[in-house]
Amino acid sequence: MARYAIGDIQGCCEELKALLARCNFSADRDELWFVGDLVNRGPQSLETLRFVRALGSNATVVLGNHDLHLLALAFGSKRKHKDGDTLDAVLAAPDRDQLLEWLSGRPLAVFDEPRGDFLVHAGLVPAWSPRQAAKLAREVEAVLREDARTLFDAMYGNKPDAWSDSLRGMDRLRFVINVFTRMRFCTRDGAVDLKAKGAPGEPPDGLVPWFDAPARQSAQVRVVCGHWSMLGLLRRKDVLALDTGCVWGGALTAVDLDSDAAAIQLKCRGHQAPGE
Repeated sequence: MARYAIGDIQGCCEELKALLARCNFSADRDELWFVGDLVNRGPQSLETLRFVRALGSNATVVLGNHDLHLLALAFGSKRKHKDGDTLDAVLAAPDRDQLLEWLSGRPLAVFDEPRGDFLVHAGLVPAWSPRQAAKLAREVEAVLREDARTLFDAMYGNKPDAWSDSLRGMDRLRFVINVFTRMRFCTRDGAVDLKAKGAPGEPPDGLVPWFDAPARQSAQVRVVCGHWSMLGLLRRKDVLALDTGCVWGGALTAVDLDSDAAAIQLKCRGHQAPGE
């Protein structure tokens, strides 16, 4: 049995299938962990949703910012299409309701405590332990399933930018969502900067990559994530970052979480000009 973590797919279903063939994936024995952003920017968002949903219990999927954007278009009242979106086929599909119901039921984060792995799309602020982060994810997921429209109508925005246990209501939920699905950089004391998108080796003044923040309370586990294509593949004891920019012409990456074997990568032809 193998347990593969796979980077951001973003509607590149042909590449996903080719990568799984290269991994010799077998639904009889193997498990797949997806870091989110199944959809958007690539040409086959609908096919990707259908394919991953059909994997059933073989697939563990967390929500990314593009997945939430799709759900906000479907269930919110204020979210508009953005340049570069490739979501119309999903929204017009005869099985859209089943697919969107399945997607909205995916978690924001998964903490596999026995194996010491934490799956999330973007990252964690330094103040959160893995158990606390998992609990906060459940708070957001409960609102997503009970009152999706209210959540999506109030979800967007960059404030608050720092965690406090006293945060309540939509400020609390928005901060959690932003950290789990959008964060790349933060200050050394954990304030989140959602505008910085460059390479990790050249952070803006006062910022560090979230995984290098001092006294990070999740450093004792391996955080498996994506979201940051300019970071690329980063593989170390406390973080496994897997967004290698497939949709931009980079690669789609899989890593066996229980092996030291080299990452398996499929070169992608690219479907949009590089960007985030």
